[in-house]
Amino acid sequence: MDPFTQPGAFSWCELLTTDPEAAQQFYGELFGWTLKPSDIADMPYTTIEVDGQGIGGIASLPPNAPNMPPAWGAYVTVTDVDETLQKAQALGGKVLMPAMDIPSMGRFALIQDLQGAALGVISYVDWSAS
Repeated sequence: MDPFTQPGAFSWCELLTTDPEAAQQFYGELFGWTLKPSDIADMPYTTIEVDGQGIGGIASLPPNAPNMPPAWGAYVTVTDVDETLQKAQALGGKVLMPAMDIPSMGRFALIQDLQGAALGVISYVDWSAS
């Protein structure tokens, strides 16, 4: 199974934190991760790799969320982010962050279930078509 193409699969984990550099040092040493600096949507971002495969990322907390505590988040692959947002709302969930495109990566959004748990949904570009 390829989690980047399989709808319903957990495919990416991401840490948003107040001190990305300290987090990179801690987790890199703890798990032996390879950390690759990059920029996504004009913000500094570090991709986490294991055996050459991207599995997640580390970034600063968003500037528009000053009271947000550092936290790990997960993304589930979906076929259509916008359709998934509509379905989540129809089921009583909320859209915490509307769908956004990430150049060369895909489209993602954040939802919240009825109990208040947040989860990312993402559809990836077809890398094989490039």
